[in-house]
Amino acid sequence: MPPVKSIASADRLDSRERTSPSCSVQISVLGSGSAGNATIVKTDEMHILVDAGLSARQLLARAKQQGIEKFDAVLLTHEHSDHVKGLGVFLKSHPVPVYTTAQTAYILRQSGIAADWKTFEAGQRFSLGSFEIQSFSILHDAVDPVGYVLAHGTEKLGVLSDVGHVTHAVTAALRELSVLFVEANYDDELLMADTKRPWSIKQRISSRHGHLSNRQVVSLLEEIAHPALKKVILGHLSADCNSEDVAIAMIRRALQSRSCGHVEIHCAAASEPRGWW
Repeated sequence: MPPVKSIASADRLDSRERTSPSCSVQISVLGSGSAGNATIVKTDEMHILVDAGLSARQLLARAKQQGIEKFDAVLLTHEHSDHVKGLGVFLKSHPVPVYTTAQTAYILRQSGIAADWKTFEAGQRFSLGSFEIQSFSILHDAVDPVGYVLAHGTEKLGVLSDVGHVTHAVTAALRELSVLFVEANYDDELLMADTKRPWSIKQRISSRHGHLSNRQVVSLLEEIAHPALKKVILGHLSADCNSEDVAIAMIRRALQSRSCGHVEIHCAAASEPRGWW
């Protein structure tokens, strides 16, 4: 297997990739849900794939729909199948560096995925081309899950996916964002009323290591919303226990209560790419 390099000892990217920021950051969500998660963050200089939970065929087809055929790196949030399912096959045609925590890389290497691993400790800050990336630890039932803030010039994009509870550290990491991509998995009432899921699954979903509800996203936004926040993108919406209309209405009220009614609210989809935002 290829060696694992910690970011502290890894070579810097070449000068072509270290160009100065010259454009805004944009995000397109290729898919977001229990069937698979993958997101592209781009500038004029770089295309970063965040998670690879779609099949490689779907991932590349949806990326092409969005005008993307070249990638510079992969960031992984955690090792669950709906976030890494297509990674191994994707890397055979696009052998780019994969950035993740050492523990997550270990699990994926044990599963047979060969990659140019660039590892870091949760909470570490590192450079990736013209991006400065801050990782932060989150609560989820994975080995070492993380979220990210990707800073490019004056813009900051936060990525918070698959997390059961928003800690003070997470809230602190997500302040002063331009764009937030956050999961809004379920509505509390709809989850409790759902007849398809046994009580044990409902407990797991709503636990501190499960997923975020609309109400939890509201609480987060009440803490971090500010005048320079431009967009909130909601992801991982449950088809049975949430709806775009319900989630957007709750988030809009929360933003308006913070005098942030100007913020755009969008929903990612499971079955098709959406964006650019």
